[in-house]
Amino acid sequence: MENCRLTSWADAYDTKTSTQQAIIEENIVFSKHSSSRDIHDLVAQAAGCSKYCALTMKDTNGAHVSMSPTMPCNTPSTPYKVHITQPTSNQGDSEVLTQLMSHVADQFSKAFKVEEMRSEISTRLSALERKLEIEGLKAVEIEKCKKDISEIKDQIWTAQKKFVDFNRMSSLSDERKICLKRDIPAYPKYTLSDETIDYLKQPTFDIWHWEPNEMLSLLEHMYHELDLVKEFNMNPITLKRWLLCVQENYRNNPFHNFRHCFCVTQMMYGMVHLCKLWEYMTSEEIGILLTASVCHDLDHPGYNNTYQINARTELAIRYNDISPLENHHCAVAFQILSNPETNIFSNVDKDTFKRVRAGITQLILATDMARHSEIIDSFKSKLAGKFDFKNKEQLDTLKMVLIKCCDISNEVRPMEVSEPWVDCLLEEYFNQSDREKMEGLPVAPFMDRDKVTKPTAQIGFIKFVLIPMFETVSKLFPKIDATMVEPLRTARDRYEGMKEQTAAPPPQPKTENTKKDGE
Repeated sequence: MENCRLTSWADAYDTKTSTQQAIIEENIVFSKHSSSRDIHDLVAQAAGCSKYCALTMKDTNGAHVSMSPTMPCNTPSTPYKVHITQPTSNQGDSEVLTQLMSHVADQFSKAFKVEEMRSEISTRLSALERKLEIEGLKAVEIEKCKKDISEIKDQIWTAQKKFVDFNRMSSLSDERKICLKRDIPAYPKYTLSDETIDYLKQPTFDIWHWEPNEMLSLLEHMYHELDLVKEFNMNPITLKRWLLCVQENYRNNPFHNFRHCFCVTQMMYGMVHLCKLWEYMTSEEIGILLTASVCHDLDHPGYNNTYQINARTELAIRYNDISPLENHHCAVAFQILSNPETNIFSNVDKDTFKRVRAGITQLILATDMARHSEIIDSFKSKLAGKFDFKNKEQLDTLKMVLIKCCDISNEVRPMEVSEPWVDCLLEEYFNQSDREKMEGLPVAPFMDRDKVTKPTAQIGFIKFVLIPMFETVSKLFPKIDATMVEPLRTARDRYEGMKEQTAAPPPQPKTENTKKDGE
């Protein structure tokens, strides 16, 4: 608000008194947003004259001052002088009209300025909203970056410790669907040679020479070659997506990874052909065997059930210490199958899917080594009489033994194929035992890097677990003895020789006092 001090007098003499009008001193206050006409009317009101009078304002030096919001401020000692000239009657109407038009023009100007101001305010508000939105996005990005940095720090710490922290690790929830992270890669279709197709059926198959995409193609070939695609009316594209999603949900553990999945499935595929299982089982049951092999270690964290239970992990709590890993593998397998894009059994009827689900679950749960004696003893008792392939209970037991054989069949393969697996397994064992020591948990001797060697790790396992189990299966399928049991015996002898070499004292170095032969 502006404050202005005025002194006014009239130029015309009062005709009645023939004396000059008295001087009037007033203060006026106006806004900087007032128009010139508003100030003119305000001055006229302060001077006590009509707003149609002609007003002239001068400062103390006699200089004219414009009646506008920008006129200079004054003080009580420097008031502005207002000279008032009364209009004549002829001039009055014209002046009134002029001033009216001027007033109307001012009002129009104000109206347009209001619109301009409104438009400007709207523009500024939009700009401000956009700025706030950008700032909000920046804040979200900052939080995301902070989270990413935190995860990277955790990964670095995990890599340094060489174990995964279950308390910080994001685990899959049983209520969450698993979606394919990427679609089928656009690589050309692999054409398998006749040699590769035959080689794929052999227990001697070298799984180390194949890239991930090639392993996916080989698995896909197994489903087609065994007529499982036709049996379950699978969409070939869905089969590709399912295999890709399975691959994505195997972790990069030293041992329990996607290559191990392929290794077990290839051995199962080889046993189907070696034992001609299609003569004893339906295609549905063979499909259950193969699919269970593919899914049997899904999302394995690299730490066994003993650790899960002793460390009271989320998996152990969720499954009440009963085969927590195997239950989790089953859950992840059917989470994948719950997605229409990756459900290879989407075209079967409800009863078939129910049988498939029950069969796959039964076989994956059978891979828990804590149940080894229970399953083998049950199988032996059924072999004591005549084994009945038509009996569902006996056939289910056979399928459980078959997937167990495939799961731990590495020593059946040639030494150049099997020995790298031992190194991978020991690395995973040592990671677990290091963590168990750090957390004050019990450590199994066969996992302790300070106590175990490659020969000691394998000799007992081959002698007391592998050979008895494969010998039992060979009673039902005699071809297994020469193809699988003999390589196991050879592997046992090789490791026993390694153990003897390790235990033998080193040769004594010759000294100058050592006598030569014959002296």
